[in-house]
Amino acid sequence: MNAKPRVFVTREIMQEAQDLIDQHADMEVWPDEEPPSPDILREKVAGAQGVLTNIMDRVDAQLLDAAPGLKVVSQLAVGLDNVDVAGATARGIPVGYTPGVLAKATADVGFALLMSAARRIGESDRWVRDGQWTLAFHPMRWLGMDIHEKTLGIVGLGQIGLEMARRGRGFDMRIIYYSRTRRPELEAEYGLEYVDLPTLLAEADFVSLHVPLTSETRHYIGEAELRQMKSTAVLINVARGPVVDSAALYTALKERWIYAAGLDVTDPEPIPANDPLLTLPNVVISPHVGSASLVSRGAMCMLAARNLVAGLEGRPLDRCANPEVYEMKKD
Repeated sequence: MNAKPRVFVTREIMQEAQDLIDQHADMEVWPDEEPPSPDILREKVAGAQGVLTNIMDRVDAQLLDAAPGLKVVSQLAVGLDNVDVAGATARGIPVGYTPGVLAKATADVGFALLMSAARRIGESDRWVRDGQWTLAFHPMRWLGMDIHEKTLGIVGLGQIGLEMARRGRGFDMRIIYYSRTRRPELEAEYGLEYVDLPTLLAEADFVSLHVPLTSETRHYIGEAELRQMKSTAVLINVARGPVVDSAALYTALKERWIYAAGLDVTDPEPIPANDPLLTLPNVVISPHVGSASLVSRGAMCMLAARNLVAGLEGRPLDRCANPEVYEMKKD
């Protein structure tokens, strides 16, 4: 009887997904809350045929070189900025990822941050918990920004950006967007307006970021971009922390170049306890929970598990970030 292929799963995932993998592979699951160190990760995958990773795991050339028998990398995320996809492709290794199952949940969090930052929900909650609510009502306290009928600017019209736009339509917002690829069919269906980035920054009351992290998008929003925004505008980031220059954002919020920010991602992650952003009242920060609903995380785990099993068995992955590997294998 042939031995099962060996796989390493870098963090505990949903039991149903573990059960699926266990049927097809000799599985080791990293048991700790903290991720394995780069040295340990290389050690664990050295003799493995498959690895299931997440955004905290660096899949670089060193790791790939340490695992000559690796048949598949399955990432539990949409973003792949932690994976050397080109390096995996050069080695004939398919890279799986999990698009299409977390867009709605992430957009829910994005819009929740938008509302919280605009209407000062986080700030006022802290005020109540600190015992400062001594007067039942005052007409000039806790004034925030309206959301309905304002302009929502979407930067990056992928699946999550589109879901964010759809939520904005429910608030009768004007939706403008900037993306590498213009989407006329979505403009017609959802009443979207395509504009260039400077126009979006100047006109939007809410700027919502939905771009992948690449060398081109690192610090995509910096001092120059923040200065182009309205002083009443709110910045939302549910993409990746380094898309925004954190130092510039701190200054923009402190000096009130912009009104507020809502962040589900920071740079670095986790955000240090002494980070100056945490001293500001006009920023709401959640700990990268965009996809953290039971349904979405369950779907992500199952898709990642199916990708892993398919790669082990030499079948095309359900969702493959580098499908060109299959053409290479034909050659």
